[in-house]
Amino acid sequence: MTATIPDAPRPSVNALAGPLVEALVADAVALRLAVRREPGGARLVDAGASARGSVEAGRRIAEICLGGLGTVSLAPAGPVAAWPLTVVVHSADPVLACLGSQYAGWSLAGGEGSDFFALGSGPGRAAAAAEPLFEELRYRDEAGRIALVLESASPPPAKVVAEVARAARVAPGDVTFIYAPTQSLAGSTQVVARVLEVALHKAHAVGFDLGAIVDGIGAAPLSPPHPDFVQAMGRTNDAIIYGGRVQLFVEADDADARGLAEALPSTTSRDHGAPFAEIFARFNGDFYAIDSHLFSPAEVVVTSLRTGTSHRGGRLVPELVARSFG
Repeated sequence: MTATIPDAPRPSVNALAGPLVEALVADAVALRLAVRREPGGARLVDAGASARGSVEAGRRIAEICLGGLGTVSLAPAGPVAAWPLTVVVHSADPVLACLGSQYAGWSLAGGEGSDFFALGSGPGRAAAAAEPLFEELRYRDEAGRIALVLESASPPPAKVVAEVARAARVAPGDVTFIYAPTQSLAGSTQVVARVLEVALHKAHAVGFDLGAIVDGIGAAPLSPPHPDFVQAMGRTNDAIIYGGRVQLFVEADDADARGLAEALPSTTSRDHGAPFAEIFARFNGDFYAIDSHLFSPAEVVVTSLRTGTSHRGGRLVPELVARSFG
């Protein structure tokens, strides 16, 4: 199937996320964030690098990443009962929220003499539309102010700030960068909140008609942070790969809904079956050598809105979540 994204009017993800960004900044002290701005420069929000940050900050950052088109909440134990909190993500426009905003698809590097590298996510991506994905989505956000979220332990250098502002066609002073490493409370929370997004990304990768995806909800256990980057990355991935559950509502017949349910789960990957940190070590730290089919929720339910039938695929593996979380 190929994507049939409708041409109907669509909202501005940066405009919707704007009030969420301002509320985050207004509550910086309570959320243990550090906010600064150099004259004429971008606003920088440290949510877990030098600042302590918080789980609540990570929850709010995840909603910013969704471009104001989704909600992120913390609920009592869900898919994996041994862990007390579950991150629950819902969007009534999951394609635009997850692929057009939340997906960490913009590679940003500091250039010669700099070791800075980060993947940009959030509504600012849609203002730049620098990735081929936006041609498929047929979407570019015309925004006067933008926000970009970075999984990083340091703020972006001047070159990256200028690159982002230029691509998004705004002044540097109209850009807010929110950054936190995966090892932090906020960083780990907002990564686990990508449980729905990875399902959308996998649906796109297997060629499902994105225009047929009407609604979506996902849940995964909140992983405890770890001071080591590889262990922290492993835990956030394992929360989704072995403990994540997603339901998609699709305007499709049963054959296509069943095919999607069978294709989406992480169980389809040849690398499924060990904590992510162990898999990462097996491939000598080469992230891109890992089978891409692994990056998806453990269990998927796809409901056909044409027939009312729900189709299931995959399975939870709570014992691997326990090994990973420690």
